[in-house]
Amino acid sequence: MKSISLLILALFAMVTLSGCATPYPMGMIYTEVKAPVAAGDGGLTYSKTGVSKATSVLGLVATGDCSIKAAAANGNIKTIKYVDYDAKNILGIYGEYTTTVYGD
Repeated sequence: MKSISLLILALFAMVTLSGCATPYPMGMIYTEVKAPVAAGDGGLTYSKTGVSKATSVLGLVATGDCSIKAAAANGNIKTIKYVDYDAKNILGIYGEYTTTVYGD
């Protein structure tokens, strides 16, 4: 019985302590991150903002279009200045992913 408990503890430690290389910081319990994605022509001034979103439930179902193309279309943007990305995830139960495009 003791060896089974140690095996379960070792497996749990491997799963929870092993790191995954991700381009953005990820929290095991809660994540709320804002990060840059890309820069266009380098201008910092813009007249329009477009947003696109996708959501995930239980890590099993994910819907939405959070592409740069969708965000630019939603903001009627023809020239992209820069793009930001926001991610929020709570215990892997609910996730919300947003792309924001700034431009003219």
